[in-house]
Amino acid sequence: MAGRMARVAILASGEGTNAERLIQAAQERPDVEVVCVACNRPDAGVLVRAKALETPAWTFGRQALASGELQRKLETSGVEFVALAGFLLKVPSSLVKSFSGRMLNLHPSLLPAFGGKGMYGRHVHVAVAEALHRGEVDRTGITLHWVTEEFDEGAAFFQAEVGLDAHADTAESIAGKVTELEAQHYAPQVLRAIAQSLSLSGNPKV
Repeated sequence: MAGRMARVAILASGEGTNAERLIQAAQERPDVEVVCVACNRPDAGVLVRAKALETPAWTFGRQALASGELQRKLETSGVEFVALAGFLLKVPSSLVKSFSGRMLNLHPSLLPAFGGKGMYGRHVHVAVAEALHRGEVDRTGITLHWVTEEFDEGAAFFQAEVGLDAHADTAESIAGKVTELEAQHYAPQVLRAIAQSLSLSGNPKV
């Protein structure tokens, strides 16, 4: 008897390197399929990456998110788990509730530090660099957390950290260190979350 196949959607807004890694990692597993990539920016690189990997991708606007159209499309597609990969819009409460415990976000800091509204991408790294030079922090990292109705307040599923040098590190070098952590951990940890939340029999290596 064939095992079940977990149907996963990725929500993204940008270049899509992490989404690309997750699609590639899922393609190597017999029990996980990324069935679609949904993006709120028609010019985003993630759409090109998804197409290259033969993964269905489509765009939507704020209205489709707010009205529930996106939610209905995900549900109609049989999506069971949603992975956020650089998705910059606030997820509405109805969508959060629909995928409670099955929607994971990547944040480029060690939450709860440097989280909340407006804290994404370079904004986070600039804030970390300023705190570093004030002597307030000596490390940063990434957090994979469950999505709730408030920005970056869901329980952490996984964190990885990297040390910082107040004499050498800048926002740009901090961004580079965080990108390395994302490349190492995002895809395998999302697969682990999928396996746990959907009770898959497989146990991905992490």
